[in-house]
Amino acid sequence: MNLVARIAPVLVFLIAVTVIAELADKAKVFDVAAREAAHLARGRVWRLWLLVVVLATGLTIVLSLDTCAVLLTPVVLAMARQLHIPPKLFAFTTVWLAGTASLLLPVSNLTNLLALHQFRKLNTPYLEVSWRPAIAAIVITVVVLAVLFHRDLGRSYDVPATPAVEDKVLFWSATAVCVLLGPAFVSGIEVAWPAGIGALILVVLFAIRRRSELHWSLIPAKLVVGVVILFTVVAFLTDHGLEEILRQVAGTTSDLRLSATAALGANLFDNLPAYLAMEPVAASDPHRMTALLIGVNTGCLLTLWGSLATLLWRARCKSAGVTITWWSFLWRGLILTPLVVTGAVLAL
Repeated sequence: MNLVARIAPVLVFLIAVTVIAELADKAKVFDVAAREAAHLARGRVWRLWLLVVVLATGLTIVLSLDTCAVLLTPVVLAMARQLHIPPKLFAFTTVWLAGTASLLLPVSNLTNLLALHQFRKLNTPYLEVSWRPAIAAIVITVVVLAVLFHRDLGRSYDVPATPAVEDKVLFWSATAVCVLLGPAFVSGIEVAWPAGIGALILVVLFAIRRRSELHWSLIPAKLVVGVVILFTVVAFLTDHGLEEILRQVAGTTSDLRLSATAALGANLFDNLPAYLAMEPVAASDPHRMTALLIGVNTGCLLTLWGSLATLLWRARCKSAGVTITWWSFLWRGLILTPLVVTGAVLAL
């Protein structure tokens, strides 16, 4: 019963925010945002890239890393293709910021939502300890991207036309829901409520104005089942000795050692089971909890299976004709990951 009570709000949030993101995409919210960024950048790639950085960071923080990695990625890759800009600059911007910008709010990552009850037990507001490492992680990521792709940033492009919006009611309604979710998520209300209300509003509007877009595939059924299975398996292993092994590996004093261990686990087995397995090791202290989240959120960018968002991102890249090999992902990740994990822990 305790397990059910814990995961139910997380699953409601996951379903609701996925529905919001998918319907907002169908209403062309993200497409228009990316094209407006192209207009604001006035033909310079470095300005366009900074605007995509802001957009990717905002989407990750408010609508979770999956929204950034899955929905924004095809938009910016299509934009790069139309503007004749090398696409990997934007591909790595979305996937890296999807991970490293996902520390700031509980809703930014499923791992944060899972950790929220521990922060409440410790009587510590999540944002009180997360904002410094979150800002450090974002800044370090942007700097590393700028260094790795500095040649592409010097390019220019012809400004494209703004895409047409077929249904302005759906567009502005979806835009309003996405914008209002930010303050709602930091208000202290259980995050499943504003997400659920926002999803319901958009479903009703689409049922009235564009019913054909509503189908059961909007609900991430496989992801929900996978989360439930991960919870069950890790809970079983924790009850049978896994906690003590991880406590010895991660130590009890060094936040950096804890983050590194968590990052290793995320890159080997995915960040969600890594968090679930290591939570008991860090649950007694809010700083240790944040160090754990630094490891699983920002440190999972070495392997393509380090998070579900990364796997989905690679699939979107492949469908857009952008090849990302495991080796190209690894060597770039080896530059970013030690810097971002260390910098975020020091900021903590």
